[in-house]
Amino acid sequence: MDEADRRTLARLLRESRIAHLATLREGAPMCSMTPYLAAPDFSAFYLHVSALAWHTQDMAREGRVALSVAEADDGRDDPFTLARVAIRGEAQRLAADPAELKAAWLARFPAQAIHFELGDFAFWRIAPRDARFVAGFGRIYNLSVAQLAEAAREA
Repeated sequence: MDEADRRTLARLLRESRIAHLATLREGAPMCSMTPYLAAPDFSAFYLHVSALAWHTQDMAREGRVALSVAEADDGRDDPFTLARVAIRGEAQRLAADPAELKAAWLARFPAQAIHFELGDFAFWRIAPRDARFVAGFGRIYNLSVAQLAEAAREA
């Protein structure tokens, strides 16, 4: 992957706020939209989710998940040229809400402050296992955790 595509990946993961989370529900894939926050070095991706949500219940039973982030559709003729990344990883509930993580979350999603007053919301950490990044048509990369970290340092 060249420098320009590493920058595209870093921009996508840092600037996008919405991901699609794929979990296993009763043995079948289930996908839902969720806000997320990337760790600065892309070593983790954080979710703040309700225990009432299906995806949270699914993660509690089976931690293997995928997180998909895509460039917004801007109406271009060929949507296959939009950048997108799918990250496979392991989800784990954090025992507490770390103050630094909570502050970063609220800076990104200020309207979600109310969620911290509800007892059923908690942070979950997705530790990436690998990723598949499509920078545009024909520019496809299978990435290791080390290559994700390299993209984080590049930008």
